Amino acid sequence: MSKMTLEKISWLKQLVVILLLTTYYSLPTVYAQTTVPSAASVAPAAKPAPVAPAYNTVASPNQSVVETNGWKLVRTIKLAKPGAASLDRRGNFYVADEQDNIHQYGPDGQALNTYSPPQPGHTAQIEAWNSAKILVFYDDRQEILLLDRFMTPITSVQLLDFVDGSIRVATLAPDDRLWLFNESDLTLRQFDPTLQRLMLSTPLDLIIGRSKPDFRFLRQYQNNLYLVDRTSGIFVFDNLGNYRKKLPFTGLNSVGFRGDELYYLTNSQVQFFQLYNFTERTMPLPTTTSAAQQVLLGEQYAYLVTPAGVLVYQMTGG
Repeated sequence: MSKMTLEKISWLKQLVVILLLTTYYSLPTVYAQTTVPSAASVAPAAKPAPVAPAYNTVASPNQSVVETNGWKLVRTIKLAKPGAASLDRRGNFYVADEQDNIHQYGPDGQALNTYSPPQPGHTAQIEAWNSAKILVFYDDRQEILLLDRFMTPITSVQLLDFVDGSIRVATLAPDDRLWLFNESDLTLRQFDPTLQRLMLSTPLDLIIGRSKPDFRFLRQYQNNLYLVDRTSGIFVFDNLGNYRKKLPFTGLNSVGFRGDELYYLTNSQVQFFQLYNFTERTMPLPTTTSAAQQVLLGEQYAYLVTPAGVLVYQMTGG
């Protein structure tokens, strides 16, 4: 073997050794980068930075599945003992917590705004369908508060200045007047907050008779007014307060409306009642929501209120 050939082999061996050493010493540097925390982190370099729990928890992949009845869990809102709740025309969701703060969420459950009252009070009802104004009724201090769509106070009405007795339920009409039910004299009244005076009046003592009513909810929808009595059913009035009929749905705390249907929660399913042809249908709830105490249905999303918070579902059917 010639001297030149031996020199080439020796040079190639040296090159291979250099390449191996370079690769060997560069590997720790590459892997070390995965344990280095960000500049804002306080975690040691040897441990991954902790992840702060989110207020709204997006459903995990194994939860985000379409069930047989067409519900898909997309978000869980952790909220201890949620109370009164409502939807507006845009699909935004409103709910009171146990401190009577009012939370506003987008249609898919993303947090938007929060209103914290300056003084304590029990939030008996929220009515947000108007969209431009959100009504909040505090039954313990007999006050109605109106908020704009950014949850900023517009005005408040002290009902005791205008009504003798106790208002049990209240709601906001499309013309911005207020409907009030006075359980002291069993009278349905309309109040104009601009003129600061009572308008229409409908006595219900003859309609109710000798029964012991338990009124829980009041809502105007499509030119009719619906007054929910847990004991005997739903009293229906026209937009002037004239009594029309009673729907025989008992044991309810509230009802909702979607299209031409009235709906309510019963026996772990949603019961629908068509307002004009009087047909009925049911929609079973997801199998994991037996603790649901109220349901609100938007165009694409459903909100199931439980003692631990709100489950936001995307509806793929029904």
